[in-house]
Amino acid sequence: MNLLDGVKILSFNHYLAGPLAAQTLADLGADVIAVEPIEGAFQRNWAVANHFVAGDSVNHLATGRNKRSLAVDLKHPDGIAAVKKLVATSDVVMENFRPGTMAKLGLGYDTLKEINPGLIYAVATGFGSEGPYKDRPGQDLLLQAMSGLAMRTGRADGQPTAVGAVIVDQHAASLYAMSILAALFARTKTGKGQLVEVNLYQAALDLQVEPLTAWLNGAPSPTSRGPAGIAAWFSPGPYGIHATADGHMAISMATPKALGVALDSEELKQFGEGDSFSKREEITRIVAARLKQKSTADWLPALEAARIWHAPVQDYRDLESDPQLNHLGVFKSAESAGGAPIRMVAHPARYDGQTPEVRLVPQRLGAQTREVLGEIGYDAAEIDAMVAGKAVGVAR
Repeated sequence: MNLLDGVKILSFNHYLAGPLAAQTLADLGADVIAVEPIEGAFQRNWAVANHFVAGDSVNHLATGRNKRSLAVDLKHPDGIAAVKKLVATSDVVMENFRPGTMAKLGLGYDTLKEINPGLIYAVATGFGSEGPYKDRPGQDLLLQAMSGLAMRTGRADGQPTAVGAVIVDQHAASLYAMSILAALFARTKTGKGQLVEVNLYQAALDLQVEPLTAWLNGAPSPTSRGPAGIAAWFSPGPYGIHATADGHMAISMATPKALGVALDSEELKQFGEGDSFSKREEITRIVAARLKQKSTADWLPALEAARIWHAPVQDYRDLESDPQLNHLGVFKSAESAGGAPIRMVAHPARYDGQTPEVRLVPQRLGAQTREVLGEIGYDAAEIDAMVAGKAVGVAR
């Protein structure tokens, strides 16, 4: 799967959004070179749940596949010289440092476009490269808090709630990769490179484009969060997640009468379709009380027969046996660079029915330093001297 065959990308990314965006492009066949500090990028040295597999951070395992690793000291003149030589033959530079960092290193857009006028220079920041918040840390939880996402998640009788995954970073990664692809396409028509910028703050708003647009245009919002177990402030009853006798069930949009049939409830059958909003809390209380009377498995046939949009609430352990995920081949197994068995989540799209393969498992720091430098004209003695001078690092 080499849709981006011939596209060379230098990724100066760290944390999650940048490395994940670069991995998306690498999955599609781009030659992505992860340019990392001698000590390794953040995501190599820090792990969610503090979990490492044979020395590899799970964060690196999640975002490092199909990339080559170049370890370089960006404060060393020989390191900077090597990077500039790489830029001359690259299509894209990606970076998500604090605004101004790359310019201070002599690697800002204005400098690099002089070396390569066709370069796509793609930047991801927390809040944008200019403005009063530009120097604030762009971290997922903080963005969920600031963007209204946490305030609008959870129950009305509870507190603002963060989503249980770093969704702002992950959405920003998708926007980041998409914007680079758009710029590459534009270059095929104009021959010109350009500066591309995305930021996590706007990504967090983009995640909420439906409810935020409703609010901006006057939709009534008496509460910030869904009342009476309703999942969202803008939804009808009983839209939400409710307890069963042994678990939980999500009930999506459905008329009270249809729910009355599915749940064998005469009370629900008495409501009209227009009551879904005006009497949503009453409807939701009835549904919630009824669902508690049977197990999740016992409710499934009736809900299916009545064509109610529903789903049992699954945890990660359930995903491994999910027949649809198994059919799609979502979970990939491989051997890590450290020799340990690892599992990864596959690229989330197919092309002519095929999922991009794992060409390279996440590599050890500096694994391709010699290879990459050799491709731009350095000989073995020069590379050895750079390693000795600590301008670059190689895998140990």
